[in-house]
Amino acid sequence: MSSETAAATSVSTHILDTSVGRPAEGVALTLSVRSGSGGAWTSHGAGKTDADGRCKDLPALPAGTTHVRIAFETEAYFVSHQHSENQQAEEQQDAPALRDSGAFFPEVAITFAVKPGEHYHVPLLLNPFGYSVYRGS
Repeated sequence: MSSETAAATSVSTHILDTSVGRPAEGVALTLSVRSGSGGAWTSHGAGKTDADGRCKDLPALPAGTTHVRIAFETEAYFVSHQHSENQQAEEQQDAPALRDSGAFFPEVAITFAVKPGEHYHVPLLLNPFGYSVYRGS
């Protein structure tokens, strides 16, 4: 198969906030690539999750990519989410809600190996004190 007819290697992701049972909207992420285990990481794309927690518009990977890293900026999401919850609690109770304003995992970076011509869907199951990731379809 020539390089002109070879299928592109692609990546997509989505995030489910398991602490609330809903998609995590507005999480910024960056996509980096490298060729070979010792290769230097190169920034290749960025995006944000949509209302369904998905980021579908990441660019196809360059030829020769062997490893991909997706870095999710989780701290801003949790700080924003906690602010919304705190505001709702204050309105309901007329008292400030006592919550930690930080995030235990300010960033989640997932690194995985890829093969040419395949699609990689990488879902992130996220909560304030843990996460899980797997290769989806």
